[in-house]
Amino acid sequence: MKAKSSAHYQREYRQRLRDMGLVKKEVWILPENAKLLANIEKQLRYINPKPIMDTGDKPMTTINLPRWSSESLCEELKKEELFTSGNADIELIDGVEPTLHIIMREYGDLPLFLTAAGEQIVVEAVLWPTGDVEDPNKFNDAVLRTHKYFPLSTISLDTLSDGKSYYMMFGALSATSVIPNILFEIETLAANVIHATEAYSNLLTTPLDARA
Repeated sequence: MKAKSSAHYQREYRQRLRDMGLVKKEVWILPENAKLLANIEKQLRYINPKPIMDTGDKPMTTINLPRWSSESLCEELKKEELFTSGNADIELIDGVEPTLHIIMREYGDLPLFLTAAGEQIVVEAVLWPTGDVEDPNKFNDAVLRTHKYFPLSTISLDTLSDGKSYYMMFGALSATSVIPNILFEIETLAANVIHATEAYSNLLTTPLDARA
C-alpha cells in the first residue's frame, strides 16, 4: 500500500469546499485579529448566518453554530463519498461517551476513533503499546523533535481500558466544524499514522520491515 501525500488530502479538502459552493476570498487584517477572522469565516460557511456585528459601539460577536455530537456526526458522515465508496467504514459505539469507530480500508483497515463531545471533536488512533518501544527515552526524544512534521496531528501517551499504556496519534478540531474540515482531519490522521509508523520503525523492538 502506498501512502498518499499530504498535498493529495489538501487538494481533496479544497475540492470539497468548492463542492459546497464556497469560494476563496483574500483579505488583509491586523495579525491580532486572526482568531476573530477564523471565527467569522466559519460562520460565513452557513446559509443566512445571523449578523456578526452588533449595532452601536458593541464589539463583534459570534453566532451559535451547529454543534456536532457523535450520533449526529455519524449519520452525516455516512452520506459522504469516503464511506459510500467503500474506502472507509463507520459505526457508532454506544457508551457513556459515544464514539465513532472508523475503518480506513485504503490504509490496510487502519482503525480510527472519533468522539464529538462538548466543544471539540477528537480523532485518534493507536500507534503501539509502550512495550513495543526498545528505548523509551530515546523514542520520546525522537517524537518531541519530529512530531511537528506530521501536520494537524499530535502524539500522546495514554492508558486504555486494558490498563496498558499506548502511544496514540490524535487530531482535534471544533465541534462546530464543517464536514469537509472533519473529513480532512480523518484522512490526514490516517496518512500521518502510516508516515509515523515508517518514521519510528527503527526505534521499535520489532522494526516495520520485520513484521508479518
